[in-house]
Amino acid sequence: MTQADPTTTVPHQSVSTAPAPRAPWAEFWFYFKQNKGAVIGFAYICFVVSIALLADLLAPHSSTEQFRDFILTPPAFSDGGQMQFLLGTDGVGRDILSRLMHGARLSLFIGLVIVSISLVLGICFGLIAGYFGGLLDTTIMRLSDILQSLPALLLAIAVVAVLGPSIVNAALALSLVYLPHYVRLTRASVLAERHRDYVVASSVAGASAWRLMFITILPNCLAPLIVQATLGFSNAILDMAALGFLGLGAQPPLPEWGTMLATAREFIQSAWWVVTFPGLAILTTVLAFNLMGDGLRDALDPKLKQ
Repeated sequence: MTQADPTTTVPHQSVSTAPAPRAPWAEFWFYFKQNKGAVIGFAYICFVVSIALLADLLAPHSSTEQFRDFILTPPAFSDGGQMQFLLGTDGVGRDILSRLMHGARLSLFIGLVIVSISLVLGICFGLIAGYFGGLLDTTIMRLSDILQSLPALLLAIAVVAVLGPSIVNAALALSLVYLPHYVRLTRASVLAERHRDYVVASSVAGASAWRLMFITILPNCLAPLIVQATLGFSNAILDMAALGFLGLGAQPPLPEWGTMLATAREFIQSAWWVVTFPGLAILTTVLAFNLMGDGLRDALDPKLKQ
């Protein structure tokens, strides 16, 4: 019997290694950045938020300061403009650029309040309706149907007319208008998740109903809610501007974008800049939120991932 030569080398077999899985945030950004419009929208929103936070430092003038010698002054790049008023002044001599900067803070904050209230209440009612079912589910969903059967802006106008015109009442009215969307979306997600194995296992392990709803089920329902909240943010800004334009939202001299449009209606033909710049601020901000919402949907929805 011959022994094997110890100097003989055995060929090494290469072992293929699978790529390491991405971290959740890295995976989210990988899919989110595929949508160029969403990235542009996100960048613009960051820009607007930065201006809103630093409005006191960046604004060249106070939002309520009146320059009586420069009433309806054109923008600096137009004939008759002044460099100290880059975007011109309004009908009482207030700097439009400064009011737009401070108005960004007000519009974004009110939009955040509206979305937060409707989202939190919608999640609570949707979880209760979807998990417990029965009479609670029927009652909540029929109330939701009643709210959704009314035109959204008309319902908000009716609520503000009863409570009185103010920015707080307008925010409460719009929160009520958006509430059914989050209730229905949460309920649908709960119905899809409550009979899955991980929920049954937690229930068998002794978890209470409230723990199952808020700790076990809710985290798996957040993706569509985040997308809806982002799109609802743009709707909140737009509807708040509409209420302000009708005189039912923020009251002068608050520099809210819709209120700025309302006070400039009489100057539409004589001073184009007074209505153009607030309108562009609303348009671009709402568009940016819609673009970012589309990107969030593509990144968070497993069915849309390639």
